[in-house]
Formats: sequence, structure tokens, C-alpha cells
Amino acid sequence: MDPATEYQSLDEPGRSNHLWRYTPWRRVHPTGDVSGIPEMDSPVVGLIGFDGGPAPDGIRIQQGIVSDTIMPGSDALTGSFLRAVAAGSSWTLSVESGFSSEHPVILDVDVGDSASVLHLCLDVGRLSELELVTRVRGSGEWFGMLRTGGVGDGSSLNDVVVSLLDKGTLLRVDSINVGRDAQVRAGTVSSGSDRTKADLRYRMAETGGNLRVLGSILSAGSMHLDHHVEIHHDAPETFSRLSWHSACDGDSRTIGTGMLRVADGSTGADASQLFHNLLLSKDAEADSIPELEVLEHEVVGCGHGTANGPIDEDQVFYLESRGLEPSEARGALIAAFLNSTLSEMGSESLHDWLVGLLNSELRELDA
Repeated sequence: MDPATEYQSLDEPGRSNHLWRYTPWRRVHPTGDVSGIPEMDSPVVGLIGFDGGPAPDGIRIQQGIVSDTIMPGSDALTGSFLRAVAAGSSWTLSVESGFSSEHPVILDVDVGDSASVLHLCLDVGRLSELELVTRVRGSGEWFGMLRTGGVGDGSSLNDVVVSLLDKGTLLRVDSINVGRDAQVRAGTVSSGSDRTKADLRYRMAETGGNLRVLGSILSAGSMHLDHHVEIHHDAPETFSRLSWHSACDGDSRTIGTGMLRVADGSTGADASQLFHNLLLSKDAEADSIPELEVLEHEVVGCGHGTANGPIDEDQVFYLESRGLEPSEARGALIAAFLNSTLSEMGSESLHDWLVGLLNSELRELDA
């Protein structure tokens, strides 16, 4: 069945569906008419080095999809919809086996000022080492991004997606397979778009997979940012950590839902998740729902937790006593809170770049 036919055969999900409890599909669909599959533009996609020059040899971006496989259990609705609207906007990012780069590589995605969509397949070869930053920018009213593919055996990938959209709605779906003994850090940095619905799913189906999923989310005004993360342990001796930090200002709302699934036979699995939310105003709202599904008894550990709280006024007072203005003290505490996950996303050079980006967004918040 082709994606368009599959999508139109599906019913609109209700709020009883875990994925759509807080953000109905009708509010995410680009036109609101959920029966329709509108035509979309393609963003401008480019691969560049961290210094703005050309990307190193061994990594390339090309039109077409190497693999269209979506991991089992993924949401059929968004997967079929995005594949249907992205039929003419599909790309593969290929990394040669054994590739290594000293510096991060940037995949720049410029959505322009129109509704657009991108299907990106990650084809990361065996025993490669790479830091990849996918930077999404522009002022379009709607942007959809489907990322499929996988990370080869024994590879090390720091994979950071940065959303810098000026406005509009972002629909993001990830379906990524982690190979045998591969190490992946999957970071999400979000401070743009009026509304975000993200469904991020990772599967470790081979022994020795190691995955850290990290989020640094900054919301303000009336933003509504909803991220769902699922990590599947489908093989023995796999490891995962989910750490998600959201700072919420104005009357914005953030939602973070996490699901760790440990399949029967995944002996020695080690999984945990933790959500932290910093409320910066009395009208801000943050919801976190960590969940576990453990079908294997012989595990190292499986845990989850969540914590919400306002900014610490004693810490603000202390920083003011050291000469900082109130806005500077507040900004320093927000930056420190979000930096706890930023600092785990990659190398020192990548971290410095992300901190500079965060500071710029905080200055706009105070403006």
C-alpha cells in the first residue's frame, strides 16, 4: 500500500491514544482538514563544515532514499502522512564506513517562508565517528521532518537537531535503529516554532547498543511544545539514558512523554529516564509522563522520574548580591539549567556552539 492510501485508510486518533493525548492531530495537520494530503514545497538542504566551508570527504547528502524502513510499533498516521507529502523531497545522508571527523558537520535545512517537508534517511556506515548538527531555520507556517535509517555497528554518532524556526508548526518524526556496539547521543535543542509535535523513537536490536537521548527546550509566549520519546531495548546488554530539561516562560506549555520498552530476552539491559521542568512564570505549564514497559526480569536497572519547580529566588538574590542585574541573574540560572543536558550532547567545540546559541535565544527572551 502506498503511503497516501495508507494514510487515508486510517482514522483520526483520539485523545485516548497515548501519543495524541495533549496535542490533537487536527491541530498539527498543515491545513486542519485531516482527510487531505496537501502539496508541499521542499526546503533548501545543504551540508557544510563547522567553519562554514565544505563538508569533509566521506559524508554526502543526495536526493533519494536508501531505506524507507520505519521501526516496528511506530505511529502509522504520521509516518504515512510524512512519506506521502515528502514524496518529492527525500534525501539520504551517507557516511562512509570508517569515516572520522575532528569537527562537527552541519546539515542546514532552510524552510524559507512556505509550508515544506523533508524526509531524511541517515545511512551511517560501520565504525564511523561523527558529530552531526541538523539546523532547521526559516519562517514557514508549517514544516514536517521525517528521519529514518540507522547507525552502523561500532559507530559513534552525536546527532543534534536544533530547531530555530521563527514561527509556525513543526512536526518531527524520528525512527532510528542503533547498531551493535554503536554509541549514539541524540540531542534536541528547541527554542522556536509556535507549536511542535515530535515523536522520537530509537531501537537497539543488536547487543551492546548505547544510547543517550537529551533535550534542552526553551518555551516562551504561547508556545506549545510536545515531545514524545520511545527507546526500545530489543537485545541483550543495551544501555539507555533519557534526560530532558524544559524551561517554560509566559503562558507557554511543554509536554514530555517518555516510554522505555525492554523486550523479553533483553538480559542485562540498563535504562532510565528523567524529566526536569523549570517554570519561569505563574502561567507557564509543564507536563512530564515517564513510563516503563519491562518484560525481562534479568536487567541491570530500569527507572524513571520527573521534577517541576519555579526558579530559585534565593539563587537569584545571591547572584544579585554579586553584582548581576535581576535579568542577568535569571538568565544565568536558566542557562545553567538547560546547560546540564547541552553539555552531554557532544564535544567541547559543539558544546560551545550550542551555548552561544542558547545565550542568543535567552537575550531575545529578555528583549
